[in-house]
Formats: sequence, C-alpha cells, structure tokens
Amino acid sequence: MTDARQGLSGLLDTEAIRKDFPILDRTVHDGKKIVYLDSAATSQKPRQVLDALSEYYERHNANVHRGVYTIAEEATALYEGARDKVAAFINAPSRNEVIFTKNASESLNLVANMLGWADEPYRVDSDTEIVTTEMEHHSNIVPWQLLSQRTGAKLKWFGITDDGRLDLSNIDEIITEKTKIVSFTLVSNIMGTVNPVEKIIRRAQQVGALVCIDASQAAPHMVLDVQALQADFVAFTGHKMVGPTGIGVLWGRQELLEDLPPFLGGGEMIETVSMHSSTYAPAPHKFEAGTPPIAQAVGLGAAVDYLSAIGMENIHRHEQAITEYAVRRLLEVPDLRIIGPSTAEDRGATISFTLGDIHPHDVGQVLDELGIAVRVGHHCARPVCLRYGIPATTRASFYLYSTPAEVDALVDGLEHVRNFFG
Repeated sequence: MTDARQGLSGLLDTEAIRKDFPILDRTVHDGKKIVYLDSAATSQKPRQVLDALSEYYERHNANVHRGVYTIAEEATALYEGARDKVAAFINAPSRNEVIFTKNASESLNLVANMLGWADEPYRVDSDTEIVTTEMEHHSNIVPWQLLSQRTGAKLKWFGITDDGRLDLSNIDEIITEKTKIVSFTLVSNIMGTVNPVEKIIRRAQQVGALVCIDASQAAPHMVLDVQALQADFVAFTGHKMVGPTGIGVLWGRQELLEDLPPFLGGGEMIETVSMHSSTYAPAPHKFEAGTPPIAQAVGLGAAVDYLSAIGMENIHRHEQAITEYAVRRLLEVPDLRIIGPSTAEDRGATISFTLGDIHPHDVGQVLDELGIAVRVGHHCARPVCLRYGIPATTRASFYLYSTPAEVDALVDGLEHVRNFFG
C-alpha cells in the first residue's frame, strides 16, 4: 500500500508519539499487535498522564480546599492548576467558568437541571421549547427528554439528511421565539459529521435562546475556542483526550453561572449553612459538591499539557490526512456502505459503516481475532441507526497515534471478514 499512501500530508511523527503510549505495544490473540481504532469511545493514555496520576497518589494525595497541612495544599494547587490549564486550552475568559464533573454526560445533565430549576428568564417550563438533533449521543437526548417530561416543555429536533448532515432547511420553524435552549453536538460520535455551528448559534441568538454544545468529539481533535464558538455552555470529557476516566468539563459563561442554581448540594459548594437555609459559593465551586475528582483532574491537566505540546492544529491536520486516506480505502471494499458523509470534507476522524448483510457484531469479532479493535453497535446514538434503517454499525475512529498502516490493516481485515462469511 506504499503507493496509495503517497501524497499524504500533515502527518505527525507517529513513530515517536506511539512510544509514549505503552498499551500500543500490547499483543493479543497469540502475538498479534493491537491495532487500536476505537479512540472515539476512549483514547489511550501516554506515559506523561500515567506518571502524573502515580505522582499524585504517591506524593500529594489529600483532600482539597480544606487542609492547611503541606500535602493538602499541594493537592489543592494541583487540582486548581488543572483548572487553569483547561481554561487556557479552551480559551476561557475566566478560570472560574471551568466546572469539573465526572464526564460530559454529567455536564449536560447539570445544564438541563439548572434550567429546570432556574428563575426567569432562563427557566424551562410548559410554555417553552427545547431543541436538539437526531444525531446526538444519548447523553444529549435523554437529559432533555427528562427535563421535557418534568416541566412540560416541548422537545424538538433537527433531522439528518441522507448524506449524514443536519437538515437545517426548516431552522426557523425548529428554533422559535419559544425556544429556551438549543443543545447539539459539534462533531457526531457515530458519523464524524462536523456541524455548522455558526448558523445554528446565529438563529438561537436571534430568538434569545441559550446554546449548549457537546464538544466531546471535538476537544480531543481540533482547536476548541469557547470565545470563538459564542455558545453559552460547552461540555467535554477527559478520557477521550488522552486523559483519565472520571473527569469531565462544563464551561459556562460567567454571568449564567452566577445566576443559575446549583444542581448538587453538599460540602464545598456552600458559603454558609444553617438548619433553616444555605448560601452558595461562587462558581465554579457552586457546582462541585463534595470531594471532586482530584487525581483525575491532575491527569487531565497532564493530558492538556501533552496535547498542547504537540499542537492541536497539528493533531487536526494529521487526523484529516488519516481520515481522507481511510475514506478512500474503505470505499474500495466491496459491499461497504459508509453511514454519514462519504467524503473527508467537514468530518471528524470517525467513520461508521456496514458491510453487506454481515452483522456489525460479527465484523467486530472477526477483526478482534486479527488484533483490530473497532466499535460495534449503535454507539449510544440509536436514533441515527433508526434513521438509516440499520441495526448497528461498525465504527473505526482515529487519533494522533493512528497510522496509514493501521488503515491498511483494517481494510485487509475487512477482506478477511468477507471471505470468512463467504
């Protein structure tokens, strides 16, 4: 496949990068070296992140914000230092706009619950509407369904075109004067579609609606500038961006965080407590009740350092090159149908497909025997599968450590799958 790879530009030095990721040297099934193509589900972790976690637990482990002894103050400095790193990474105007959660799902639930309990002008009730899209991860559908059921608000959504794009032809009918919140994904986790943020936000601003963006599949792969986005809330998660599991982020505009009520009550999020009433700490602590994910935040800070040192622009160019090559090679496979955009334009490094009438679970199991790790199922985006009339898909997703050789291994593996099933 050397000739087919010629002309690839923008590729990182993956040989050097892969040395940072110990798991990529693993072998499975009688010595087959693992080909990891499931970074959209969770990314692998470099030694720098693993070392930061070990260093924290070995030398600085203590609860934060409370102790006056040395290691407690060190833990607090590491935890709050991670907040500073994340704020710089997403170009937040203030570090106090960065809230740590346990994942993007919790971040999105936090927004939904704040709006359900808020006073005017933010309150969602039976006279208002909530807007999302048909291509969302379940984490950006179910919280809004729950809020709609609890408040009586009407839930509306944008459909998907045949080629995997949002159908915005009726945008003025979907986003109306009654709309209170528009919540949508920046990059689809199942199809890789990059959505037209500016057009949606512009319409939302025209009617005074808030905008929440699920950036879980964007933050690891491209420059994420919350000021340039002009959204009101942005959610993402650490484990997809070479960080540990158990840590997510919600960014929100300062004035909104000051006005909106907390979601969880407990220690750390209060100023004063009596048996009659309580007052709350300023953001971000107002939304971080109880002992936070301290070690995970430290690991996320190390992940941000790692990605920043390589450069998000460089990572994005690498993934564009890999994705363009992967789309081209996959379209060579007989009976393969890409679900979503069939070109590399305006898409992320995630490709879902079907292979004739072979069930995706069978595809995944045969590929695993070859050491190739892909995702199968509906990828927590079942409405997309229903839209295209398919039970599930096989999904290959790439990252900064992915190589053209791994794309070739996938294509060769799919040929083996076709032969295996006759």
